[in-house]
Amino acid sequence: MSALARILLSRGHRVSGSDRRLSPAMESLKTAGMVAFDSQAAANFKALDRLDRSSPIVVISSAIPDHNPELIAARERQLEVWHRSDLLAALIDQQPSIAIAGSHGKTTTSTVVTTLLHGAGEDPTAVIGGIVPCYDSNGHAGQGRLLVAEADESDGSLVKFRASLGVITNLELDHTDHYRDLDDLITTLQRFGDGCKRLLANQDDPILSEHFQADAWWSVQRSENVDFAGLPVALEGDRTIADLYEQGNFVGQITLPMPGLHNLSNTIGALAACRMEGVPLERLISHLSELKTPGRRFDYRGDWEGRQIVDDYAHHPSEVAATLNMANLMVSSGRSPLPRSPQRLVAVFQPHRYSRTQEFQNQFAQALLSAELVLLAPIFSAGESEMPGVNSEALASVMQELSTQQSVLVASTMDELVSLVKEHSLPDDLILAMGAGDVNSLWSRLSQSSNEGQASCPPALAA
Repeated sequence: MSALARILLSRGHRVSGSDRRLSPAMESLKTAGMVAFDSQAAANFKALDRLDRSSPIVVISSAIPDHNPELIAARERQLEVWHRSDLLAALIDQQPSIAIAGSHGKTTTSTVVTTLLHGAGEDPTAVIGGIVPCYDSNGHAGQGRLLVAEADESDGSLVKFRASLGVITNLELDHTDHYRDLDDLITTLQRFGDGCKRLLANQDDPILSEHFQADAWWSVQRSENVDFAGLPVALEGDRTIADLYEQGNFVGQITLPMPGLHNLSNTIGALAACRMEGVPLERLISHLSELKTPGRRFDYRGDWEGRQIVDDYAHHPSEVAATLNMANLMVSSGRSPLPRSPQRLVAVFQPHRYSRTQEFQNQFAQALLSAELVLLAPIFSAGESEMPGVNSEALASVMQELSTQQSVLVASTMDELVSLVKEHSLPDDLILAMGAGDVNSLWSRLSQSSNEGQASCPPALAA
């Protein structure tokens, strides 16, 4: 929502917005000229009446319920109400667009596409779900030919998008609060692909290779019978080296400042998208060294009493597994993009939604076993009602059934979680906080609670 507001402001539209508080994103938009309200109340429209007599289009996200007082007032005034996806679809229709979808990696892939196009002088417009480091923002109103959009599948609204090029990174069942089953998700993404003029997809994903007809494919497993490939030569804790192929032909070796096979796949998909839009390869490769992951994707927050605190958005078992594998590579290899190579991995995980935790409890438990110590936060409900027997204690029990040697502790509150980190972590630990909820406040909570003032500000990192 904030990315859309920023683009509209940059293009000269009058924009107002409301939230339950004036967050940093809201404050930034206010500085850019948006009329900001720190509550969602019917009275906001009266305030707007005093500023502008025209009737606004009201744009809502899926998080706004029908009983929201501001939405009720908008409908009583018979104002036009759009879903967030309607506005993004309108922007996509206005210019050639790359829309990136998929269960995992779409924010990173969108960020890499945007960064490479920016470096190549294309100045794209960008609507991304995370902070793009080269813009220090999730939205940018560029002057170039292309628009890059992250196409969120969580509510199925991406079927409205008619992009010039659609990209699908992978598919796996998630958002079980919306989708009945995997077939329902596949059908929705097929509709998205059918609506795009061309489709680019990840050949390594078995669901995509079986159920989709793409115009082009990429792979990090093979170079034969795919259009674009990046075969890993070295997977290290602070970088990835790969041989790059186009149409089966070797075109050079690349080095990425991001570890992890999943980041290599995201980058090859991004390079492929840029190539399909006609950007010369040499202009793209020369900017690979500038790549950085988006905000909340292995995001180094700082040092707390010798512990390096990293924040990550991982909230699905596959994402948790990939993030932990990357962190373990840093521990085992002695190479890391962090200020110091960590000696041990401590996973701090906050399950997100009762429905997701119930559906994937065994998979979460299996993924978390790769950390030497696991600290579990209470489930972040994201507005869902509690489910009997679905909690972090049950997840811990499954982990210990899988491995009696696993060290796992459960916190009943966020304050208790901070206490567990203090009591059970050691200097030179990597404290990896994962989840889509308020577990991202761990760094600030540790910093505020430190009596010795040893917390330091983080430097800029490539990953």
